[in-house]
Amino acid sequence: MRPPSLQILSVEETFGRNGWHCEPVDGRDVLRAIFDAHHTRVELHAQAHTQINALVVVAEAPLAPSEEHLLYVLELLSRANKQLTLGGFEFDLDRDRLVFRITNIFEKEKYDADIVTSMIHCAIAELDRITPYAAIVVKTPDDLLDDLDLERLLMREDIIPPVPGDEDDF
Repeated sequence: MRPPSLQILSVEETFGRNGWHCEPVDGRDVLRAIFDAHHTRVELHAQAHTQINALVVVAEAPLAPSEEHLLYVLELLSRANKQLTLGGFEFDLDRDRLVFRITNIFEKEKYDADIVTSMIHCAIAELDRITPYAAIVVKTPDDLLDDLDLERLLMREDIIPPVPGDEDDF
């Protein structure tokens, strides 16, 4: 078994600095972690691709839409992706998983802790943000799916989790 790369060790160090628990995957440059977000439990993995000096952070949560709802979930994710600057939503059809993936290519073998932290925060926040929208789609009765305006649904702000530090201190 080969030792972990400098890249993944720098990611593990960033987890430690932030007080986040993670577990390395034996024989791979991958760390796994679980975060309890506002709306969902986020399963996260960070993988270093040493050949290109890149880090991929993937956040996932289970979502099992019916056959009737699947097309609408996929459209929701497609519409949400149009609003993103970094990363993107996916749906793993084989495992019924809602996915957010973000990648960065680094200049140095030791990854910048601020960028890694930002990538992890982004992946967790985006997956947590899309979860209630996807839940609304999945819970919509079959006979009302054609009436569901996904573009308008994504404009609803009442179900978006609050940004930490933006709440009033009252």
